Amino acid sequence: MKELVRYLLENMYLDFQGDISVEKVRGFLREDDSREARALLSKVIEEKGIDDLLITLADCLKDHIRTGVSESTVREQLQMYADS
Repeated sequence: MKELVRYLLENMYLDFQGDISVEKVRGFLREDDSREARALLSKVIEEKGIDDLLITLADCLKDHIRTGVSESTVREQLQMYADS
C-alpha cells in the first residue's frame, strides 16, 4: 500500500478548470496596486498569455500536495513566477 500511495502522490498533477484569459487576469488584478500584482501582470503580458503561468504554477504546486496547497503557497509561487 505504501508504494502505491507514494507512486500516486509522485504522479499526481494539478489542472485548472474554467475559462481564464489575460483579460480575466487583468480584471482580477485591476484594483491591486501592489508590486507583486504589477509584476505578475507584466509577466503575463510579456508572455502573451497565461499558458506558461498555469503550467508553471501547477508544476510548482505539485511539490506542495503532501503538505497542502494554501493561499499563501499559491501567492508565493505566483510571485516567484513573476520574478523569473
